Amino acid sequence: MLIPTPKPFDLASTLLSGQAFRWRPDGEWFYGVVFSNIVKIRQVRAGIDFSCASDEERTIGPLLQDYLGLGADLEAIYASISSDQRLKDSIARYKGMRILRQDPWECLVSFICSSASNIPRISGNVEDICKSFGRLLEMDDYVRHTFPSPKELATAGEQRLRDLGLGFRAKYLATTARAIADGVLDLMTLREADYEEALAALTTLDGVGDKVANCVLLFSLDKPEAFPVDVWVDRVLREWYFDGRRPPKPKISQEKVRIWAQERFGPYAGYANQYLFHDRRLQGRG
Repeated sequence: MLIPTPKPFDLASTLLSGQAFRWRPDGEWFYGVVFSNIVKIRQVRAGIDFSCASDEERTIGPLLQDYLGLGADLEAIYASISSDQRLKDSIARYKGMRILRQDPWECLVSFICSSASNIPRISGNVEDICKSFGRLLEMDDYVRHTFPSPKELATAGEQRLRDLGLGFRAKYLATTARAIADGVLDLMTLREADYEEALAALTTLDGVGDKVANCVLLFSLDKPEAFPVDVWVDRVLREWYFDGRRPPKPKISQEKVRIWAQERFGPYAGYANQYLFHDRRLQGRG
């Protein structure tokens, strides 16, 4: 099935820029699992070509459009943030990269797994969780698994998560899964909350600090002002905006760095973050 896409659009950068961890490139195609379906997708001149299993394409098509952030007016966003020359250069290199609108539960688990880790390891951890606790999916001879529900992870418990090599993250995942399964926090309602309210709610969860919460807010909860500060973002801000100076002692907190960036980049600080993050990581500076 073909879905026309607005311009600019860069499928590869959107899927492989550290926002989500279940997409696998294979030639011109990308394989992922979204909406409990295997989705096979590629960019073509007229838009994106995709197929899926096991739901019908006409059902998954509109969901995929929403997931890929195709409703965002990138040109207006660029106009808002590209007065910054460094950022303008990053946008030029990866023009068309969009912010995904993911399932909040999967996004939350993925970024709890991201603590003190890197993208290949996070991808492996998330896939192991799905293989162990998700439901089998097949498309021809291609096999993947669904993302487990909060109840399924809560039932699995900390030790089984530790057995997957998740280390200290296992406790956070088990405790947070139980909280979500028990209805302590309804993640979907946070899409309607304002940024500060949603941030405060997320950081009550075990293993969710300022950085993880801002990732979830940006990549799944419709908060384009969110600004996650990880190692790469800290480096790019220090190198490009603070003349290479190391943070003073005591080190400035992630929260203070995040607030500085939100004031500088404005209501679309999250887009600025993603372009700076992706550029710094792929350019390999330093």
